[in-house]
Amino acid sequence: MTEQRFDVHDHRHALKLRKDAGDTELWENREGLDCPACEEPFDELLISEKRHNSFNPPGGRFCVVRESDRILVFTH
Repeated sequence: MTEQRFDVHDHRHALKLRKDAGDTELWENREGLDCPACEEPFDELLISEKRHNSFNPPGGRFCVVRESDRILVFTH
């Protein structure tokens, strides 16, 4: 089974990088891309390659996608 990855570079036209800390990135969805978890548009995407993460509550619904080497948190 092949892992389906969310490739930021494939969607770069619709996303704006807000913060890059090396092992974590925060992106803003500017064109209403759909979340791969719930298939509804998301507001922001946090990508982390760190093994341990701690997040402040986003203030609304969020979806999590786990890939082999990173975690993706989509806020709505």
